Amino acid sequence: MPGRDTAYVWVGRDTGGQPDPAVVLLRRAGALLLGCAEAELTLGHDGVGRPCVRVHERVAALSVSVSRTAGWVVVAARRTGEVGVDVELVRDLPALALARRWFPPAESAWLAERSEADRGVDFLRLWTAKEAVGKALGLGLRGGGLLREMPPPGMPPRRVPGVERLWVGHPELGAGLVLAVAARAGGPVDVEVAQRPGHDVTAERSASVERTSLPVVVRGNRSSRCSTRGRL
Repeated sequence: MPGRDTAYVWVGRDTGGQPDPAVVLLRRAGALLLGCAEAELTLGHDGVGRPCVRVHERVAALSVSVSRTAGWVVVAARRTGEVGVDVELVRDLPALALARRWFPPAESAWLAERSEADRGVDFLRLWTAKEAVGKALGLGLRGGGLLREMPPPGMPPRRVPGVERLWVGHPELGAGLVLAVAARAGGPVDVEVAQRPGHDVTAERSASVERTSLPVVVRGNRSSRCSTRGRL
């Protein structure tokens, strides 16, 4: 909506080739939201490691976030403050066992009350919310979101319990994907999907590789001013 604080989302295919489709989407987002040519943009990271996009010689930067899973890449961008995004492919998971290990008791109890058919997706909605919140805070999953209780999944974005001004929501994407977008803001934030699955950004070679935070964390091993260029 005009005048509303909005986080925008772009979705593309991630084939593992070059050019990196995340960079393609980041430049597309920067050109649109910063009102410049893609050649004028610098991709880098802020002081706490969050990716950002800026125009050469300008101080102001565009807050962005990147997530990948199973051949997909998602980019979120916001003009007015920090943003975090996470995407996961829907698949069979031991949802209750994982929730009891990683989630606060209230979330585990909520998940146990969900229907068996919905439990795996609901687990992923909570998981992606935690990832997105951790990225928006610049603290990562363990530092920012894993033990933080999330609001019930859905849209529009809802306030995250706690002292920070955080909002998180789950726009529908289809294609068997679960998406969460988080923003640090004093009031409600709209989320607009600018590019959905099917409007693909492809690379020069096809070698799809699954990239997701979930298996890494489940095994117990564990994205101000732009400063450097590099792959995001």
